[in-house]
Amino acid sequence: MEAVVNLPSHTAIKNWADDDKPREKLMNNGAASLSDAELLALILNNGHKQKSAVELARDILRNAAFNLCELGKQSVRQLKKNRGVGNAKAVAIVAAMELSRRRQACYSLKKETIRHGSDAALYFKPLLGDHTYETFHVLYLNNASKALKSSCISKGGITNTFADPRIIFREALELGATRIILCHNHPSGNLTPSSADISITKKIKEAGLLFDIAVLDHIIVSEAGYCSMVEEGFII
Repeated sequence: MEAVVNLPSHTAIKNWADDDKPREKLMNNGAASLSDAELLALILNNGHKQKSAVELARDILRNAAFNLCELGKQSVRQLKKNRGVGNAKAVAIVAAMELSRRRQACYSLKKETIRHGSDAALYFKPLLGDHTYETFHVLYLNNASKALKSSCISKGGITNTFADPRIIFREALELGATRIILCHNHPSGNLTPSSADISITKKIKEAGLLFDIAVLDHIIVSEAGYCSMVEEGFII
């Protein structure tokens, strides 16, 4: 539950006691001492004539059910529906949410090796799990199964995206990758691979044989979890 800061309504933050000002609280006590609304207020930088940045932040969080995961799904257009939020504030929020995803995802790439779908899922799920549209990514590995790079190959609609094997293997050859793991998300939350998912995976695996590049797995992620097409027996 989001903590409530008990301060007079419509009072400019500059008139608050120093102990209550979000910026001063962070500098003196650390970021963990701030509520979600106070942290978001620092991203917003200011409010509007009727509300302080903290009050505006609380309104934004309320419209996301005080759930940061739900806030992270909102687009610039959706965020601008909040009174007092224009392009600058909406873009700042979206950028902060994306940085949070990337920070969470990067921990898994610190592993010495990525050999299985479960290893790759730790990276891809926080990065793609709450996207509202499908995207197709490839994780490129060297012969020791250490990550070289992760690339977004394509972005699609709500129900599908397209992966071009030529793009995938051109980058693999440029990087000197000998193994790859495929991944895309299902915004619907259904983790069962479609016939198209299975077909494109087999096509990419066959193309990999020509370049001696192994396709280790194809991971499907959503907020609910992940599916490894190898572990579930959809591909061999």
